[in-house]
Amino acid sequence: MPLEDELSDIIKKARTGQQRSVADVARAAGISEADVAGLERGQAPQSREQVQAVARALGLRADPLGQVAEGWTPQAIPSTFSHIETVLGSIGGYEVKGYLVHDRGEAVIVDTAYNAGAMLERLAARNLRLRAICLTHGHSDHAEGIEVILQTHPVPVYLGSDDLDLLDWRPAPELLHVPKPGGTLQVGGLTLRFMPTPGHTPGGICYRLEQNGSPICFVGDTLFAGSIGRSNPAGLYQTHLQSVRERVLTLDPDTVLFPGHGPATTVREELLHNPFSAAP
Repeated sequence: MPLEDELSDIIKKARTGQQRSVADVARAAGISEADVAGLERGQAPQSREQVQAVARALGLRADPLGQVAEGWTPQAIPSTFSHIETVLGSIGGYEVKGYLVHDRGEAVIVDTAYNAGAMLERLAARNLRLRAICLTHGHSDHAEGIEVILQTHPVPVYLGSDDLDLLDWRPAPELLHVPKPGGTLQVGGLTLRFMPTPGHTPGGICYRLEQNGSPICFVGDTLFAGSIGRSNPAGLYQTHLQSVRERVLTLDPDTVLFPGHGPATTVREELLHNPFSAAP
């Protein structure tokens, strides 16, 4: 599966997150404004040295950015997680991912994938009792359709308090729950632990799945394979980096990361290949 972000996306996210102009980055990198603008438009870089110069100008790790530019993708994750199902949605052809976590007849939805119908079909087909809807953030591609799901399954909806204003439709107050740092939610014999990761949005949350064997974390748009989501607003960029570097990438290296877009990855892969990760 191709990466969610190409070189052009990464450069633009880093530049706009730092609220810097193309001219400023060009001066810092020692290349022309036209070259920086071209890279942001998707033009092929002239050399790996050019990519590394831009990386240094933006405070990104130079070798990982070069690897992304040259086509790196994470190793495929073995499909051995029988208790996790990926649900796909689409907004104008833009793919979105949500997840159904289930065990012993109980289930939790992690993001709606902009496809509430598919979520309801999976629940019915497997005769699962929905325990909760856990939203990584409030953007519509991850939260749209909760009203449809709640009509059939009036369950708690977990969302960071600073993201409530992002919702197109807000559940009744008695159904809204703010995930407390370190708090947990039981799903059969599984435990979901709440991990606040502001940055992509002010109230972003990741959900760690505690189980025997491979640890798992649902990261929404906090992190993509080889990149991060857009910091929104841009003033959250440094907070976003802190969430990625000090929370997500300090998890066990074998932790499998399931994002809202693009391929799954691991903490180990991202420590090696993500330009936004802290230098080892």
